Amino acid sequence: MSRRRSGCPIDLTLETFGNRWSLIILRDIMFGGHRTFRALLAHNMEGIASNILADRLARLAANGLLSRCGDPGHKQRVVYSLTEKAIDLVPMMAVMGSWGVRHTLASTELSTRAKVLEAGGPPLWSAFMAELRHFHLGAPQPAESVLAMMQSAYEAALAERRPQADLVAG
Repeated sequence: MSRRRSGCPIDLTLETFGNRWSLIILRDIMFGGHRTFRALLAHNMEGIASNILADRLARLAANGLLSRCGDPGHKQRVVYSLTEKAIDLVPMMAVMGSWGVRHTLASTELSTRAKVLEAGGPPLWSAFMAELRHFHLGAPQPAESVLAMMQSAYEAALAERRPQADLVAG
C-alpha cells in the first residue's frame, strides 16, 4: 500500500500522473490521435524511450486515465483510449498551453493548437471534450470538429513559415 505525502489536491494530481511523460502521452493521444504503443513511440517529438512509454501507459491505465483493448485487426496490438477522467483534463491542458505560449519559447507552429483553444475558451474546450468522447467513448459525433480547426491552424502556420524558409534558402 502506498502512502500519500499529503491531502493537497495538486500533489495528489501530480502523483496520479507520475511525471511529465504522463502528460506528454496524454497530449499525444488527445491532440495527435496516436492510440497504439508503436504510434506513440514513433510520433513523440520529445523522444520518449520505449521502457518509459510502457511504464507510463500502464500507470495511466492503472490510475483510470486510459483504457486499453485489443485491436480486432491485429491480435498483438493494443489500442489506448482516453477515459472520462482524462478528457476532464482538457481545460488544464488548454491553460498549460496558453501559459506556455506566453512564457516560453514555444514554436509558432506548435503553439497554434494552444492559441485556438485559448481564443475559443471554455465553450471550445467543451466542444473538444465532446469530440474526444466521440472518438474514445463512442459518444455521438459533434457537428463541428475542433481537431480539424486546430489542424487547419497548424497547417496555415506551416504554410506561412515555408515562404520565409524559401527566402532564407534562396
